[in-house]
Parts: sequence; C-alpha cells; structure tokens
Amino acid sequence: MTIEMLWEQDDPDEVLRNRFGFADTTALGDWVTAAVERHWGVRVGPPERVVISDGNALAWIRSADQRLLLKWSVVPDRFPRLALAAELTARLGAQGLPVSAPVTTLAGGVQVADAGVSMGLQRVIEGAHLDVEDADQVRAAGATLARLHDALRSSPVSDLQHEVLSPPAPLTAQISGWLTAEPSTLSPQARDVFRQLLDRVPPDLPPVQIVHGDYRAANILCAGTAIVGVLDFEELRRDHRIVELARSAVMLGTLFRDWGPVDVSVREQFLDGYRAVHALTNEELGWWPVLVCWFSLALVPPGDDHNGWGPAATEQLEHAAAQLRG
Repeated sequence: MTIEMLWEQDDPDEVLRNRFGFADTTALGDWVTAAVERHWGVRVGPPERVVISDGNALAWIRSADQRLLLKWSVVPDRFPRLALAAELTARLGAQGLPVSAPVTTLAGGVQVADAGVSMGLQRVIEGAHLDVEDADQVRAAGATLARLHDALRSSPVSDLQHEVLSPPAPLTAQISGWLTAEPSTLSPQARDVFRQLLDRVPPDLPPVQIVHGDYRAANILCAGTAIVGVLDFEELRRDHRIVELARSAVMLGTLFRDWGPVDVSVREQFLDGYRAVHALTNEELGWWPVLVCWFSLALVPPGDDHNGWGPAATEQLEHAAAQLRG
C-alpha cells in the first residue's frame, strides 16, 4: 500500500495517525475493508493506494475484477455538502453524463455518515487527465461543462441544497470588493484599466444556478478525445454559468502542484466547445473578458511566479483593454 499527500508536504504516516486516527497502514486497511463490506456488502482487499488531502482521503481498492474508490472525510462541517454532492452526482449519472456516480449502499443511500466519518464508494474510471495541448479534448471539455450546467439547472431543488449552497453576493460587488482590498500583485495602472472594464459590463446576467465549482484538468478524465469522467463535485456552489466557464477557462490546465496558465487559444477552444452546446447571452459574452481578466489577475502569486501567472494576466488585461478601445 502506498500513501501520499495530494498537495501538502506533510509526512503521510504522521497525517494518517494524527488526522485520521490510524496507528499504521494495517489498521487503515482493516478499517477500509470492514467499512466497504458493512455498508455496501462488497468484499475487497486492502487498499492499493491511499491519497490524503486535508481531512479527506481516497483509497483505491479491488473487488474481484472491478476497481473501486472509497472516499471519506473526517471534517464534520463538510458532511452536508458531501451528501449533496453524492445526491447530485448520482442524478447526473442516471442521466448518462460522464460522472463518477456513487455506488448505492445496502440501505439504499449514496453517502454514509458513521462514527465521525462521511464516506462514499465509486467505481474507478479509466482515463487520463485532460491535456490542454489537445484542442479536441479542450473543446469536448467545454461541451461537457455546458451539458452539466443544463442538467444541474433543471435539477429539482431540495431543502439540503438551500441549506448548503447559499447564493453569492452580486458579481460586481465581489469584484469591486477585491479591487478595494488592493491586492499587492495588482499595479495601480492595471487596477485603473480593470475598473474601466468593470464599468462597461452589462448590468444583468441570467440567474445563478448550481455549478460544479472546480472544473479543471485535475477533475476531468479523457479517453482519446472523449470526456469519460468528471470528478469531485465537493466544491459545488451556486453561481452564474459564465463565472464558472471563465474560471475554468483560466484554470483549465491546473493539476495538483505547479499550476500554470493556459494559452489564450486554449481558452477560446474551451469557450467554443461550450457554445456549441449552449448559446450564451449578449450579457454573458460581455462579462467574459472581464471575468477572464479577474481570475487571471487573482491567481498571480505575491512572491515567486515561476509558472508565469503574472505575464499571462498582463497579456489578458492588455487584450481586453485593446477591445475596450476598439
């Protein structure tokens, strides 16, 4: 069994003991096999691999000829969101969308809360993470996001959704607040140009809806040019579709470490794929360059910028300013 951290630099064996309460890998393996058999009636071997991220963990396990993935959390504040994510993912899977749908428990549920742990079981989807150098994959990713948005918009609203997903502040207020905070990475000249862009955006947008919340290469699996898996709905939220589209376009190439920006052509391919499935309103298109600028500027790190977020943000801001003048 291999144990690794998804992005943190901590020692995984210490994290296993201190955050999750397992004395060693043997204790972890015994707990995983017992939990899967008790709640899903499936006999599995010890985990082949375990990945830890904050208070969450994933274990790859095998039952006969199928590979499964047990995901669990020990952060109680996240349990309602995890239950909602499992509910919505199951609904999307039933509609034929390429998601990692949860396996139903013996009790007929899709997420289990037991002894301070919230857990769900999925089947492993075979595929490779989205390659932003592959234009066909990028367009397919845009088209898939549009289909997910359509399905999530028409999804019945439950009391749990109202409890977990509060509506966001008005978009203009969000961006104005960010500008007022005077981020150290934003020059006075760039701030002035960005304020001019913000003054030109349309006043209205289509209503907010549920969106994925973390749609990027780390959570998109491909086989050839097809999208075969959209993962990790745990960051779902209410937002405008165009906001998620722009955020995803900027962050599309990010995996787990050493995140870097994508070329402007990749963002356009992603947008084209989305619009091939779902048309955007004139108001949404008016917001697109402003949102792309905002997310680009917000991702510039205050210190070492070896991945080039700063130059990419400057290029995007200059491009948007030229459009404004033209």
